[in-house]
Amino acid sequence: MLYNIVTYGCQMNVHESEKIAGILEEMGYKNTEDREKADIVVFNTCAIREGAENRAFGNIGALKQSKKQNKHKIIIVCGCMTQQKQVADYVFKTFPFVDIVLGTHNLFMLKSLIERKQKEKKRILDYMESGDIREGVNAYRTSGDNAWVNIMYGCNNFCTYCIVPYVRGREVSRSKQDILNEIKEVIATNNYKTITLLGQNVNSYGNDDKNQGTFAQLLDDICKLDGDFKLTFMTSHPKDLSDELIEVMKNNDKIIKEIHLPVQSGSNKILKAMNRHYTVEHYLELIDKLRKAMPNIRITTDIIVGFPGETDEDFMSTCELVKKVKYDGIFAFMYSKRSGTVAEKMQNQIEECEKNRRVNYLLDLEKEIKSQKKDK
Repeated sequence: MLYNIVTYGCQMNVHESEKIAGILEEMGYKNTEDREKADIVVFNTCAIREGAENRAFGNIGALKQSKKQNKHKIIIVCGCMTQQKQVADYVFKTFPFVDIVLGTHNLFMLKSLIERKQKEKKRILDYMESGDIREGVNAYRTSGDNAWVNIMYGCNNFCTYCIVPYVRGREVSRSKQDILNEIKEVIATNNYKTITLLGQNVNSYGNDDKNQGTFAQLLDDICKLDGDFKLTFMTSHPKDLSDELIEVMKNNDKIIKEIHLPVQSGSNKILKAMNRHYTVEHYLELIDKLRKAMPNIRITTDIIVGFPGETDEDFMSTCELVKKVKYDGIFAFMYSKRSGTVAEKMQNQIEECEKNRRVNYLLDLEKEIKSQKKDK
């Protein structure tokens, strides 16, 4: 019995696909890269950008003929895309050869849903609007010598362009003891050199449950564990980056001196429209603190170009910020309108050709800065 998992999106999705693999492995299935030969195919989808959704729809549709040739093949669609009720309904209606549709909150039910499908021979649409953290789902880790470890789920920030709070729910922190126990198990295998902590906003760990302590305290406790490993984390939100965290990063050799700190825009007007809760000035202060504490720290960022209302002046402010910070890496994206978000209904939407021009200009600027740094 064989399975194939198709993963779209962020590192959270990559790790959730490892959990899906863990469920299937425990059921006796083995991985195959050949989607046609697989008895179970799982599409773990992403809703952050329209492109990811379109790729998922195209690849799902491509399996129609395969399902005709093997009626016992089970096709499953899950993840952020189908956590949106209207999209889950659309997938279930548009792709009648898809057997199971579920979202992000009921992933732990995957085994029972597969068994139900096999027994009842009926298609299943299982939508759960919200859910709690479920421990005990073992990951079948496939990311080399890196082990992903979730420390929290959800997001409370409601950036106006982002669908995540609607598909992942509010912030919920895992218990510190559960996190430490998982990491101890990872260390005990001797298979992993790096442990990467995951959350939509790791810096807000513990805000929903003060008994767990702060994110900085969690990092400090992990670093006290015995074992030869390095520690890193993603993603950080500038509004929650504390002096305490910078100090813990500085003082622990196990923590890799790198941080991914999405700025999104170099214009205060656009940052306010995005509901980011910080200014350019505050962001640059954070960069200064990080580099004073750790002169060789590697800093990367995310930038959205073409957000509604972004003028040429706003965009050039972003470019000026990039020149000041001199990032070690930039992930630049054209703004993608997401149904249900505040920005979807904003005036002054930017033409696609202009978004494309701006993103290419930014990427050229990044290359120029990297070349200058290399020559020094």
